[in-house]
Amino acid sequence: MLVAQVTVGQPMDTIKTRLQIEGPSGRFAGPMDCFRKTIHNEGFLGLYKGMASPLAGVAAVNALLFAAYSNLKKVQEPYPGGPLTLGQIGIAGAGAGVVNAILASPVELLKIKMQAQYGAGSTLRYSGPVDCARQLIQEHGLRHGLMRGYWITVVREIPGYAGFYAGFEGMKRYLTPPGENPAKYPHSLFALMASGATGGVSYWFACYPLDMLKSLIQNQPNPPKGPFYILDSARQVYREGGIRPFFRGFSPTIIRAIPAAAATFTTYELVMRSLSA
Repeated sequence: MLVAQVTVGQPMDTIKTRLQIEGPSGRFAGPMDCFRKTIHNEGFLGLYKGMASPLAGVAAVNALLFAAYSNLKKVQEPYPGGPLTLGQIGIAGAGAGVVNAILASPVELLKIKMQAQYGAGSTLRYSGPVDCARQLIQEHGLRHGLMRGYWITVVREIPGYAGFYAGFEGMKRYLTPPGENPAKYPHSLFALMASGATGGVSYWFACYPLDMLKSLIQNQPNPPKGPFYILDSARQVYREGGIRPFFRGFSPTIIRAIPAAAATFTTYELVMRSLSA
């Protein structure tokens, strides 16, 4: 299921990333133009650039994320198995996002570096994610090479996963019949998928401008300088045209998020249901 999630969603993710890292006078007029030019210049597989990194890391990233979330929920329970407010769910999600950034940051860095390579063959700087990681560490070290963008990833994940889990849990509770316990009620597959899709959309509405900044920072040829590099990047983007540039690539992101998050949450809920049976 997780492999299928990455495979199906990768083309939209590539379009999203390429639109994010292009400036106001970039090579693409919009999502459809990016889709058409990528296929024309690089073939259909050009849409799958950078897939190896998330494909290799998706299981570990999701395992770490959901394990952290489950434990942070337990810490807040008034008694074992006790109910939590949506605010507490959001806090658990935000904390899980901080933990998740440890793996998500390098995985996404390598993905972005590969997606940002236009063309094919000997013209490419990196032959693959392993070669990319090797070169980054050789040139800049682990901290400023492979872990570049870690702090902006943390900043993104806090509101993102607060919205992710609160959106999921909120919709699941809405779809629970009156008088039933949302945590124990056997929701239908449709209800789980609808709840997951809500969580995925909530994630991106909560953090998309931060994700855009992360893509720009991680795609830079050199490490960012100064303690306020995130604010510096935000000012630079704002000067391009106000708020609008922060949402470059938003539409393909939402299109991808709905089935991807629906699949992720449905898998998680069904696994937890089988383990507690």
